[in-house]
Amino acid sequence: MIKHRIYTMSFARVYPEYVAKAERKGRTKAEVDEIIRWLTGYSQQALEAQLEKQTDVETFLAEAPALNPARALIKGVICGVRVENIEEPTMREIRYLDKLIDELAKGKAMEKILRK
Repeated sequence: MIKHRIYTMSFARVYPEYVAKAERKGRTKAEVDEIIRWLTGYSQQALEAQLEKQTDVETFLAEAPALNPARALIKGVICGVRVENIEEPTMREIRYLDKLIDELAKGKAMEKILRK
């Protein structure tokens, strides 16, 4: 099976796109970091270390210290596909993050984004 190109892409390459999307809508890098930490369990220091190491997206998610169990509450459409219907686990995790960043950019409150 051929891996999707996003799996082998460096997370450090994708991360600035998330930050730029949020900042265009008046949100902050700190909020993007908070979402990533909530989803993956990385500390801020560990997140920065992964960015510095140029870890690929698949490894970044596979090595996540503690994927948040509340991520199963993330529902909706991203890239024309319902997140909850994505069967491939790594792609589902990627789309969870995409969906959370979209919610941030759309102005949703952090409490709702983080499913509190």
